[in-house]
Amino acid sequence: MKRTKAFKRRLKKLKNKRSNGSVFSILFSLSTAHLINDSLQSVFPSIYPLLKANYSLSFIQIGLITLSYQLTASILQPVVGWFTDKKPQPYSLTIGMCFTLTSLLSLAYSRSFAGVLISGILVGIGSSIFHPESSRIARYASGGRAGLAQSIFQMGGNAGMAIGPLLAASIIVPFGQRYIAFFSILAFIAAIILWRTGSWSKRQNFQKKRLTNLYRQNINNISRYKIALALGILMVLMFSKFFYMASMQNYLTFYLIHHFGVSIQSSQIFLFIFLIAVASGTIIGGPLSDRFGIKMVIWISIIGIAPFAVLLPYVNLVWTVVLTVFIGIILASAFPAIIVYGQELIPEKLGMVSGLFFGFAFGMGAVGSAALGALADKIDIEFVFKICSFLPLLGLFAGFLPNIEHFSNNGQKVLKKP
Repeated sequence: MKRTKAFKRRLKKLKNKRSNGSVFSILFSLSTAHLINDSLQSVFPSIYPLLKANYSLSFIQIGLITLSYQLTASILQPVVGWFTDKKPQPYSLTIGMCFTLTSLLSLAYSRSFAGVLISGILVGIGSSIFHPESSRIARYASGGRAGLAQSIFQMGGNAGMAIGPLLAASIIVPFGQRYIAFFSILAFIAAIILWRTGSWSKRQNFQKKRLTNLYRQNINNISRYKIALALGILMVLMFSKFFYMASMQNYLTFYLIHHFGVSIQSSQIFLFIFLIAVASGTIIGGPLSDRFGIKMVIWISIIGIAPFAVLLPYVNLVWTVVLTVFIGIILASAFPAIIVYGQELIPEKLGMVSGLFFGFAFGMGAVGSAALGALADKIDIEFVFKICSFLPLLGLFAGFLPNIEHFSNNGQKVLKKP
């Protein structure tokens, strides 16, 4: 009997220990689903040259395609996050993936520019449902290492963005637009993964309330004015990051084709290299913010790309590829830290904050794509890259962010800034 009781005590202690740590199975499930989700979404910008040829599109119409799905996601994501904070919907992630699946089938068999726009709206709805809830679940599965959790989650998304152009170059460009339909199988797999993740989330209500109360301690000494100011500064930094990212993700292929005369498939391979660098930067940013402080990582990551961005329009093809790698790694390291910083400012509204930042990111990508497309039509694509090279200088505003304390999930201060 004594041995049985001792065994039960050890088992209970082990379970408590596991509950205080990061739930890596959930984090990697979310990351895998994020990889599939964003790789499918990145099919859109990856096949822009193909769509431009098939439908005789202008650059501004290319920008409108991006606007259709990114603006939809931008508007809906904060709303979805606000709603799920009040009434958690753990299985909504699967529903969001079904919208993405439908958008792929629509895009594969679209016969007009209007059909492409409808496909974009459907993929935007899928993103608006997926990102806020999955980011909130990642926070609860972090075990106090919020930066690491966001890096794992976002690593999947950025890796997916990198894989999308490769899939387009190897399957869609050689065989045709209808082969997009085969990617719906991946969306179905992701829907199954997210159903399992939703089941785990549904069982965590008590743990979620406890962690929210703990994280609330981080900002008891920060006034509402400073919180609002910090959110405003983060928005400026997001504008800088994602407006510049829009120029790279949506128009790098056109720049390389126009400036260096590379083929469509070669340009997509170079875009893949840049997006892999972005994925690598995401892995680095979160753990560094846990170790050295969120504010420092945000500051270095955004302002750090300025010299590389300024040089980019004036170098040859080899150095263009090299500089895009540095830009991708350094720039992407900021986003996990920005998300964690925002979540710690308003810990009781994790879904809304995540939706706000992801939505703003999509919105800046949409507006940036449309505006830069119009500018490229009016002047040329090379001028666009020269203008965008100065955007990272807005990272100087990171110096005005207030310092915050970061707590692990057992209430201990793992990082304290003066």
